[in-house]
Amino acid sequence: MSCLRNRMLKTSASIVLASFRPSTYPRGYASALHSLRPCWTNVLSILWSKLSVTRHALLALLLCLLVTACTTTPVPEEAAGLKQATAEELATLLRQREAAIRTMKGLFSAKVRGGLIPISTRVEGAVYYRRPNSMRLRGFTPIGGELFEFVQADDLYMLRLPTMGRVLSGRQSDMSEMGKLARPFELSVWAMGGVLGTSAIGKDETTKLVEEGTRYRLDVFGPRPGAASTDRPLLRRMWFDRRTLLVVQEERLNGAGEMDASIQYEDFRSIGETALPANGRPDSRLLRPFKISLEDGRGQGSVQVTFHEIISNQELKNEELGRVSHRSALPEPVS
Repeated sequence: MSCLRNRMLKTSASIVLASFRPSTYPRGYASALHSLRPCWTNVLSILWSKLSVTRHALLALLLCLLVTACTTTPVPEEAAGLKQATAEELATLLRQREAAIRTMKGLFSAKVRGGLIPISTRVEGAVYYRRPNSMRLRGFTPIGGELFEFVQADDLYMLRLPTMGRVLSGRQSDMSEMGKLARPFELSVWAMGGVLGTSAIGKDETTKLVEEGTRYRLDVFGPRPGAASTDRPLLRRMWFDRRTLLVVQEERLNGAGEMDASIQYEDFRSIGETALPANGRPDSRLLRPFKISLEDGRGQGSVQVTFHEIISNQELKNEELGRVSHRSALPEPVS
């Protein structure tokens, strides 16, 4: 009987330790057990007070962030890398870049799509230039066969086609004698203008500047080509990257305001001296695009020109520039 009573007391004690209710034993027996029981109310109060402090700190931090965001001064465009310029300043930049190139010669590859040049779809070429307006273009097949030679000086041009045994010459203002060949060579001269820097604003042309986000668009107005009218239609559009103020896109328009050609300029590199100036930056006047993509506005095709090498401001021999004279088309011996 004594053993049974002891066993029951031990079992009851275990139940009291696990119970949250007040002890059912007299005070003298339960005092020790009562002191071992956690005070859950106090624990919960401490946790809640800690949580309240943390919650208040988070709210204060959030308010500080909101106030800071509302009162922060917007980053100026110069700090974001965007430059400010006026139409007159951009026109001056174009003139400086044109004047920076006295002579130039370069090697390039051209991919032609859409039949713009009926004699080939892939051309390896060379260009020679002397300011202000003497230029010679030579085209070869990938294996070195000569396709054409195009020379212009002042208002005169000469086109020699060895594979056809023909030589055409005349004035650039009237290239009708060239027939379908006039268009691809007109586009080629425009494309090369982005490298030569010959897109400067003329004395009889006016400009209008439009801001388009990270670009400036310079609209160029002038007299209608070959017309005595006093109208001054839109002739060209040029887009300048506002981070560099380089011309990255150009559109040529006809007298009716329709797009005649669209040109993209990419992969700008310096073609000047290898030594950098004191500020460690290449002369921006000598930065030129090594990739030119031209789309014909009449839907006749496209040309992509990639330069492999460009050398500027070295003396050119007269034979490198070719020769041109205003005379009737006569066949020349095929070389």
